[in-house]
Amino acid sequence: MEFVFDKEKNKEKIESFKMFIQDHREIPGALMPVLQEAQELFGYLPREIMQLISRTLKIPMAEIYGVATFYSQFSFIPKGKNIISVCLGTACYVKGAQAILEEIETILGIKAGSTTLDLKFSIDSTRCVGDCSLAPVIVINDDVYAKVTKNKVKELIEKYRNGV
Repeated sequence: MEFVFDKEKNKEKIESFKMFIQDHREIPGALMPVLQEAQELFGYLPREIMQLISRTLKIPMAEIYGVATFYSQFSFIPKGKNIISVCLGTACYVKGAQAILEEIETILGIKAGSTTLDLKFSIDSTRCVGDCSLAPVIVINDDVYAKVTKNKVKELIEKYRNGV
């Protein structure tokens, strides 16, 4: 699944980002703050922005990609408006979290770590959200849902699909 980065729509952000790079390019170790700013501005690291970083900082794309893949804070795909995090920690897993994750994937037609083409949903798995007594737990944006069942998943997704 390929997301197209709209340069025209992001024109102002790109100009702001170019100024940020210029202000930081002489600083030793500039790549990290530049990548962090790109992630913050665009919500992910589009290929076009990584190419801009490469040209401006004179750093090979392979090195930029290596740094960006090492740190989990960076994403190469945009995040959806609604981020569904499924806890796969031990307590949640034992109580059926894997089946809940699979149900969410089936309903949305994407796998964990992906975003729907309409940018409405992203699915992430997490190791523990700290509510083990309420397992299985999912988090949608900042809302925590406890003792979730496969039957409840469709209802929750429809709630967010329709704008909560």
